Amino acid sequence: MADYGHDLTFGSFLTPGNRDPQGVVDLAVLSENVGLDLVTFQDHPYQPAHLDAWTLISWVAASTERIHIAGNVTNLPLRNPAVLARSVASLDLLSGGRIDLGLGAGAFREAIEAMGGRALTPGQSVTALGEAIDIIRGIWAADERTPLRVKGEFHSADGAKRGPAPAHDVPIWLGAYKPRMLRMVGAKADGWLPSWSYLNPPTLRESNAIIDEEAAREGRDPREIRRLLNITGGFGSASAEPFQGPPEQWVDQLLALVLEDGISTFILGSDDPRTLTVFGQEVAPALREAIATERAAAGTATGRIRSAAVLASRVAGIDYDSVPASLAARSVEPGDRGYAGVRSTYVWSGSPGLVLRPTTSAEVAEAIGYARTQDVSLAVRSGGHGISGRATNDGGLVIDLGALDGVEVLDRERRLVRVGAGARWGDVAAKLAPHGLAVSSGDSGDVGVGGLATTGGLGFFARSHGLTIDRVRGAEVVLADGSVVRADDGHHPDLFWALRGAGGNMGIVTSFDIEAAEIGNVVFAVFAHDASDIESFLQRWGRLVEESPRELTAFLTVVRQQGRFIAQTYAVWADDDTDEAALALQPFLDIAPVLQQQAQLAPYSAIVAPASRGRHEGQARQRSRSALVDHIDGRTAATVARMFTEGQTSYFQIRAVGGAVNDIPTEATAYAHRTQNFALSVLLRGASVEQGIAAWDGLDVSALYLSFETHDHEAALTKAFPGPTLERLRKIKAGYDPDNTFRNNFPIEPARG
Repeated sequence: MADYGHDLTFGSFLTPGNRDPQGVVDLAVLSENVGLDLVTFQDHPYQPAHLDAWTLISWVAASTERIHIAGNVTNLPLRNPAVLARSVASLDLLSGGRIDLGLGAGAFREAIEAMGGRALTPGQSVTALGEAIDIIRGIWAADERTPLRVKGEFHSADGAKRGPAPAHDVPIWLGAYKPRMLRMVGAKADGWLPSWSYLNPPTLRESNAIIDEEAAREGRDPREIRRLLNITGGFGSASAEPFQGPPEQWVDQLLALVLEDGISTFILGSDDPRTLTVFGQEVAPALREAIATERAAAGTATGRIRSAAVLASRVAGIDYDSVPASLAARSVEPGDRGYAGVRSTYVWSGSPGLVLRPTTSAEVAEAIGYARTQDVSLAVRSGGHGISGRATNDGGLVIDLGALDGVEVLDRERRLVRVGAGARWGDVAAKLAPHGLAVSSGDSGDVGVGGLATTGGLGFFARSHGLTIDRVRGAEVVLADGSVVRADDGHHPDLFWALRGAGGNMGIVTSFDIEAAEIGNVVFAVFAHDASDIESFLQRWGRLVEESPRELTAFLTVVRQQGRFIAQTYAVWADDDTDEAALALQPFLDIAPVLQQQAQLAPYSAIVAPASRGRHEGQARQRSRSALVDHIDGRTAATVARMFTEGQTSYFQIRAVGGAVNDIPTEATAYAHRTQNFALSVLLRGASVEQGIAAWDGLDVSALYLSFETHDHEAALTKAFPGPTLERLRKIKAGYDPDNTFRNNFPIEPARG
């Protein structure tokens, strides 16, 4: 038996007595404050002197910020496994990924039966535990679209709906001692959680051997299974007894258990504040230092252990063993439980070979350095709407910025806010609303900040306050060489110019400083029209928008349903003047038969509230085409109508620009389209995609919007960036990314020579 190489973690095991309910909560908070990683509680529902463990776990989760929480161990016979799965996942989501699951088969049969539970023999309990694990994991597998069906002898699920998925990969640890239970650990669990008082060193080694043998039989690497241990003791003068003596004696004893028996999590059973404090502040750091020295000398493999199934899913061209240590724990590969939640974007299904999820700019720099050494394509993702298809790939590497999601008001007087590239615009709006601020940011709260704020940003305040990029005042950028720089008018002004329109080609922006607008409530209107005469409708709608005051920004979506054209308008009047808004909105009711209408005074945060919270599963493969035009003229309207009637599309959108967007000089940003009044986009699907592309190309437009254009044709580059803009971008690219690391956006080749 030897060290399995797991990182060391330390926890407390507290008595959930109900005589002093706040006392146990205070000890949990103390556990966090003294540096422990985990706090656990007994779960004996039949014990009237105890608080209910799950209620206590929930309360402690709300009272702490960092520490993980678990039952030690949860009494399965009195907890329905499907409901327990949902409870754990829900609290894990609410706590930011801090709930772990210890499970026990239930040892006190008479007490369980007295509480209405089913008394099982030891053998039956093991069978029931295995069935429960299958149900719990099945409920958490929210990405699987089939109902959950587990037909067990003691626990069943027949058509249960799956979900939610937890916020993190919740480990299941089993409290086990007998051979059948130990084999269950090896076959299905993520960890083994015994108590020292029930063991001795020979038993510990024999039990580990049974677990390892069963794991190997199931095709698992035994190192996948963390070995935890509940211990009790106290600090004082030197003693021959285990865990009785000064901290340095504890370190020696625990070090032997790590090196010889593979224990990597020590959970101290004590309700004494001083004992917990010494354990967290003296023993834990000293043991970590000692084990680091021993592992370095022995060359012990450390880091995350992946299953044989995951290893078999790895793709050529990626050196998985060289992933930087700072990124390895959060990285996701095919076969990992969390892979389904990160592989795709909202629109595009993907199958990347590796997803890196940095949490800081320094980690982004490490991710870039690693990516440059791999022989696969690189995609960068912020929120993951990804209409253009550039935020995922097949067989490549994805750097997911979702963890860089901070929103901070830097200077309220100047309306200056700092927003992480991985934040979503709905969350940004919600956090700025109490300050009376808002940033124009597309039409969906699920869209990520990074992609939109480096491309343009066609939002509901476009005509009144400009594009999102027009409000950016600075950015933190990680360059291809790994350096982290500030880009603004006074620092790297050439890079700052390029970021606003072509940022994805120059580096990875990790945060933006944005001058928000002073906006409280706005008037939000929704109209649905019967647009059967679609050509006439589109032209009338376009003229009306152009004639409207710039306080009004309108977006239009046209779909075909059962042979009829339905046109839905979303319109925002950018302040709370309802009288002026009504005057501007009234004409929309006269352009075609109205099927539905409503208008309300609402905060901007309610209009762009996030809907899906991150789990994107992709959709049917589709292509998108875009165009920026001055007017909705007869030719444009006729082309769109024909594409609908010939079945080349069933979805078309117009977003109003103009107004404040066109106040900005053409040369001020890399987004150079400052004369057009409308951004058009169309989705092309099915067998008639090529005919649809040909029809759209017949519009013969000279400009397009990058984020709504599938990057599968070279002509898009020159339409996204006019000649002088593209030439300038290539020169800047040569300075900041000469090796063209960021080439999977619309490919801007660095200037040569």
